[in-house]
Amino acid sequence: MAVLVTRPHPDNVATAEALRGKGFDVLLAPMLRFEPVAFEDDGALSYDGVIVTSANALRAIDAYPGKSSWLSLPLFAVGAHTADAARATGFQDIIAGNSGAAGLPDLIAAHFDDQKKSGNKSRKKSGKTSEKASDTSTPEVLRTLLYLAGADRAHDLTDEMDERGFHLVCHTTYAMVPIARLPAAVCDAFAADDVEAILHYSRRSARAFVTAARADGVEISALALPQCCLSESVAAVMRDAGASRVVVARNPDEKSMLDAVERALRPQQR
Repeated sequence: MAVLVTRPHPDNVATAEALRGKGFDVLLAPMLRFEPVAFEDDGALSYDGVIVTSANALRAIDAYPGKSSWLSLPLFAVGAHTADAARATGFQDIIAGNSGAAGLPDLIAAHFDDQKKSGNKSRKKSGKTSEKASDTSTPEVLRTLLYLAGADRAHDLTDEMDERGFHLVCHTTYAMVPIARLPAAVCDAFAADDVEAILHYSRRSARAFVTAARADGVEISALALPQCCLSESVAAVMRDAGASRVVVARNPDEKSMLDAVERALRPQQR
């Protein structure tokens, strides 16, 4: 019996290794395909930081010649996996969240608030605090952030960051294209009742899986199995499709997804 991973390549490779390390057999059926999108950045703009909500955005800029000017900026990553990808790309000042894209506005605002407080303390220690510097009515500096995003965004940060006084310059750097059919080996595994659970990492990949399972005639078998989902938002897609055995990760990260698999398949050990 195998756990089916629908996560796109190459991230599915690490997930498969982690599952095998816990004693599970694994099948791969990536439901989205990564495609970089060409873009042009205005080199005249000066940024105060970079926002990345997926490691795919960092893969997309790998060959972009202008990225060197961004590497010294603070980079705000949606989680540890994206932070690792940013580090591999060459970024050094990385601030990683743990609450998904929805938690990034608070994380970013807190970072620049702390930066401002540290600057004020430094001025006081140096004896250079002026009456103007201590005037709370002085207008805030408008921060400009570079947002490296995907073509389809489950949570668009632009409006919320604008309300907080930030200006976002958004570049679409990649697209995730749905894959229409399941691999033949996966269809055979469903026919042989050799799949014991399915992992879903995004709403779009979950929808693509349901569409492909329908097209390949394995929808009933697939939806009868435990569906391990990265978030409640992803889980809603599977419930709407008719799945009744849905387990949601406690946090939107890989460790919690592996825990969800074990809760679904090894409840006596949890």
